[in-house]
Amino acid sequence: MAKQPIVDVDRLRQEVQDHYAEVAHNPHGEFHFHTGHAATTRLGYTEALLDGFPDACIEAFAGVANLFSFGLPQTGEKVVDIGSGGGLDALIAARAVGGDGAVIGVDMTADMRDRATRNAAALGVSNVEFRDGFAEELPVDDGWADLVISNGVLNLVPGKVAAYEEILRVLRPGGRIQIADVCVEREVPDEAKRDIDLWKG
Repeated sequence: MAKQPIVDVDRLRQEVQDHYAEVAHNPHGEFHFHTGHAATTRLGYTEALLDGFPDACIEAFAGVANLFSFGLPQTGEKVVDIGSGGGLDALIAARAVGGDGAVIGVDMTADMRDRATRNAAALGVSNVEFRDGFAEELPVDDGWADLVISNGVLNLVPGKVAAYEEILRVLRPGGRIQIADVCVEREVPDEAKRDIDLWKG
């Protein structure tokens, strides 16, 4: 028999969606994390990396690190961005892979997907699309991706083993991952795992 999750998964997902919908609509609001230019500057996104991106593409960014400090994707590669949010990392990847490459951003928050899609259209970027989905059930074909990226999202996912299984499923043999996240290096008590506010914050 499968082990029941400690946290209410449906409620957690809804509260995370509500929280990041607020970021999508009001990116300059007060949150427990940095957003926009304050975040990209703090995390080391260079001017060259962000060159040509208008404020609208940057202001809802809420990642935890500069994924591209590990290197940019290569021309012609296919990239999946898990929890793509307002689309900044996906758009950086799309520019790097060029017209022969492709990027799929996956996010469960409709407001973030809408914002990311508008940003891509404003930039005239046609090799990226944003799909509705969960990290544990990626809407991507087996072995499609050369690279999977994710920036500060897997810590919000209740089914972490399932999420990593999905990453392995969508990667081609020899593919790679570039993931930045918040990690706890000790056992988390069940009481804390049930506290959805701790998952969000």
